[in-house]
Amino acid sequence: MCFSATASFSAGAILLGLGVLTLKSARLRRELPFAAIPLLFAIQQLSEGVIWLTFRYGAPQLNAAMTYVYSFFSHVLWPVYVPVTVLLMEPRGWRRRALLAFVAAGVAVGAYLLYILVAYPIDSRPTGPHIEYVSPHFFAVAAMTLYLMSTTFSPILSTHRMVKVFGVLALLSFAAAYFFYAIWFISVWCFFAALLSAVIYLHFVLCRAQRIGVATREPAKASAVPTDRQPEKKAAA
Repeated sequence: MCFSATASFSAGAILLGLGVLTLKSARLRRELPFAAIPLLFAIQQLSEGVIWLTFRYGAPQLNAAMTYVYSFFSHVLWPVYVPVTVLLMEPRGWRRRALLAFVAAGVAVGAYLLYILVAYPIDSRPTGPHIEYVSPHFFAVAAMTLYLMSTTFSPILSTHRMVKVFGVLALLSFAAAYFFYAIWFISVWCFFAALLSAVIYLHFVLCRAQRIGVATREPAKASAVPTDRQPEKKAAA
């Protein structure tokens, strides 16, 4: 994470394994994008590990490239990707219609931040035990509001319990990261959010257990249903 190359690579490796397990746990095609979140977080954490190494070994070109890779995840991908994955899993109803607004908010802020990444340089630099990402902050309040709406409020709106938990913990970790690590907020919050990938895996574990329970109860109910046909009595000898 933001504290060292070792922490970033370790988190990335753990998330790779967790990502594979999560993808295997998904049973429906519409669940796969949400299940892929831990794997995408792994790529992001590994890219930050490389950024740490560029500071140590003096590789400015590689640093610039990986800084943009990391920033694409943090600035552009997540505000668009998270609400879309939540929408795909949501059953029909008012929540699904409301999630369309969060998708629109994510697309708007993602497009704006993509423009910022393309139009203005973004730098990463080590400041103490953290990485600071330096980029323009135009319309910061509006951009952060839309970002939070898309990445945290959309999961909270979900009908799935663990998806709600993911959204609540992401929002709380945002507050903690901003309060304690304001200068290094981008790096620290992304690390906390990556750790929340464990909640995503737990979501699919519970879904699988629920499906097994339903499948087990249905044959039991079927066998308990009385039938109109009575066994024929044997004639007396």
